[in-house]
Order: sequence, then C-alpha cells, then structure tokens
Amino acid sequence: MAVQISYKNKISKKNTYNLVLFVNETFNISSLKKHISTKEYALISDLVKTKDIKKKIVAFDISSKKKIILVSLKNKITISEVENLGAVFYDKFKNDKINHFVINSDSSINQQRNLVGNFVHGLKLKSYTFEKYKTKKNNKNISIIIFGKNQPSVKEQLKFKAIEDGTFYTRDLVSEPGNILHPDEYAKRLISLKKYGLKVSVYDDKKLKKLGMNTLLGVGQGSIRGSYLVTMEWNGLDKTSKPLAFVGKGVCFDTGGISLKPAKFMEDMTYDMAGSAVVVGLMKSLALRKAKINAVGVVGLVENMPGGNAQRPGDIVKSYSGKTVEILNTDAEGRLVLADALTYTEEKFKPKLIVDLATLTGAIIVSLGSEYAGLFSNDDNLSKQLINAGEKVEEKVWRMPLNKNFDKLIDSKNADMQNINYVGGAGSTTAAQFLQRFILNKTPWAHLDIAGMAFSKYGGALNSGGATGYGVRLLNKLIEDNYE
Repeated sequence: MAVQISYKNKISKKNTYNLVLFVNETFNISSLKKHISTKEYALISDLVKTKDIKKKIVAFDISSKKKIILVSLKNKITISEVENLGAVFYDKFKNDKINHFVINSDSSINQQRNLVGNFVHGLKLKSYTFEKYKTKKNNKNISIIIFGKNQPSVKEQLKFKAIEDGTFYTRDLVSEPGNILHPDEYAKRLISLKKYGLKVSVYDDKKLKKLGMNTLLGVGQGSIRGSYLVTMEWNGLDKTSKPLAFVGKGVCFDTGGISLKPAKFMEDMTYDMAGSAVVVGLMKSLALRKAKINAVGVVGLVENMPGGNAQRPGDIVKSYSGKTVEILNTDAEGRLVLADALTYTEEKFKPKLIVDLATLTGAIIVSLGSEYAGLFSNDDNLSKQLINAGEKVEEKVWRMPLNKNFDKLIDSKNADMQNINYVGGAGSTTAAQFLQRFILNKTPWAHLDIAGMAFSKYGGALNSGGATGYGVRLLNKLIEDNYE
C-alpha cells in the first residue's frame, strides 16, 4: 500500500473528495463554518450529537461520494501525540473503500507549528509494509492533498520525507531474510548510497586483516560470506568541523556460532543487524535533507555461523586496539564486532561524540521490555540529550549504570578481558562495560542496546509490526536539537 502526499494552496469547496478538518477535543464545530457549506454545517451539527466523541476521529457521510472527517485535538498536544493521531487515521481508513482525502490545514485552531506536517508524518510512518516477497500485494493507493496556509514549508516537507525515507530504508534492511541480505550483498547496497552524496568506503576481509581487526573477523570466520567494515561520511560543513559518529552492529544472521542458539525463534536472528540498519537509515536521511553537520556512520557486517573454520570458545584474539580478548561464548559476538569498529572510528575520525547501536543482549529485554532502549554512557550531557530527544519522538531510552566495579566480571585470567560474564547477572551492563574499554581517548560515547526495540511482533504506535526503524528518528532529533 502506498500513501501519496501532495500540496496545494487552494481547493474548491465543491470537490467530492473526503474532507479532513481539525476541531477541539469537545468537537465544537463553530470554527468550521467558513470551511464547509451551510448545508454541510447544519448536517454535521445534528450528527455530531449522536456520535461517540470520546473517539479522536469521527467520520460523517455527506453523500454517497463524500465524507467529512473530524480530527479532535487537545489544546496542549505534543508532537508525538499529533503523529500518533495520524497513525490512528491511517488504521481507521486503510481497509476502507475510500482512498482520496483532502486535509484543510487552516481548520485547526491549534497554532502548533507543523501540526499538519506531523499528522501526515505519523500517517506515513504507520503505512509502511514489507511485501517484497509476497506474490499477491496490496495495491491500494491512498491519495492525500493538503491545502491552506498552515501546511509545512517546502524545506519542512523535504525534512519529513527524508526522515521517512531513512526510516523505511532501515525497516527494509531489517526485514530482509538472511539468505538475501548476507554481508556481501549488504556491502554492495551501501555502495549505492554514494548517489545521495555520501562518501562510502568498504573494507573487506583482506583489508581488515591488514588493519588487525581480529575481533570483528573472528565472528565471521565460520561463514562462507565475507566480513566487512563500511564507513559512510556526510560533510554538510567544512572539513575542519569534527564529525558526529554513529556505529552499528551488523550481524546479518546470528546462529550463535559454535555456542549454538536454540532452534526456537532463531529465525528472528535476521534482525541482529538492526543497529547497523539504523546507522544506514540515519546517514541516508542526513544526506537527503542536506543536514548542516559532518557525520560518519560505521557498520561492521558479519555472519555468525558454525563451521569448520568457526571461532571456538576458549580462543584468544587481539583486537584493533591491541587489547586481547578471550572468547568464552561465541554467541556474545556483537560486542566483538563493535569493539574494533569503535576503536577505529575514534582513531580515524576523531569525532565529537560516538553513539553505537546494537541488538546486543536479551537481558535488556528482561529489564526494559519493548518500551525503552538501554542507554549506557560515559557522558552525562550526551545522555541527557538522548533522553530528551527520545521523549520528543517517542523512541525512549533509559539510562543504565556503568561502574568500574563491573570490570572484575569481564577480566580474564588468560587475556586482557573475556567476552562474557560467567558469574551471572548484569548481562547488559557487562556488555556495555566491555565496549567502554575500546573507547581509548575519552570521547563522549553512548551505547544503545536496542534488542527490545528493533522488531515488534505486535506493532506499535507508528508501525504495524515487524521492523520498527527505531533509532533513526531518535538520532535525527538528537542532531537537530543539539548539533545543527
């Protein structure tokens, strides 16, 4: 299903499209007299008394060809609540026979900036479906015309579309099956992003070996597919401005390796590359909206498979940082990919900050469910910025502890550290504590464990189930509010 948005200055009152108007939460329609005919106003005045006004959206049949739809707004309504209303609107009419709507942007007495833009943004985000591999597709198109003086500016329209495109690209990547989006294919797709103005560099097995990225390479050595580190650079400012860096875990399929996972739900491990997909979607958004910042996205792409050449429990490898790691469990692989990627990002790009994203631990789902991503950070200011951005777009984060006392749980007798805590407990924290050891120059850093947020069996406010795209809008908001 596709939703097409267009903008016009004026439209005839005689049109037979379904008209969408905004009213206050008590459904007082007196402000609508100038927007509809006298006959329509009289009819709605009668009918509204019979409707359940506890509902946010109420539709009235004016004729066999036309509806007038009222959307109620609270006096004090957040951007997120407006977006959610747009999503409710989509759900209400997605299976309806009607597919043409006209939104009067001047009908709202609520003067919130970009109200209509945010309403349609929520509607668009909710409309996403992944039907690439279905032989019978839903070919319905919904057409929405927005008219009036209170529609978004051209610049704001482009920004909304860039964020939607980036979020949808992330969802597309996460939704792909492992036999299609393996590391070789993933790396090829990232090269295609050059057309948006991104500088893309791909480091294959040979280059990674030469660089000494042995923790990343170790994860992928049991697969017939290659392993890669891919960097994507966006320069919206002069080159003297330090970039913001975003690093993502891209385990295209995670069997657990020699420490094999149980068969039940292993099919979900196609989304173990969601952290990398968020970084890719974000970088695409920044390029599309010509963001006035310098940013770099770095993703480690591997496939964790059992095989004759697979990494074994008990192996010791030397990371890019020079620190050695004892592999006690090959299913704690994401932190090994990120370890090399983090040190390389910090050393090569010398960024203002680093945010990494990963579906890293099941323990974070036990802690926070599917309401919050786990936030671990060495910097209070960056943490506050992420928390505030998350609240605004309803992609929430909850700060979890890091403390040097956790270090003893990952210290190894045979190497500098081990990749899991065998004592038990604090699974997400010890994973983050492990990652922190690879930030060598005290760069402000935050780790987002998105294991509970990247994929939803039942759907959420702005998605209909499956890949959520969580993180793209969060990081866009972080950048917009604090660094542009």
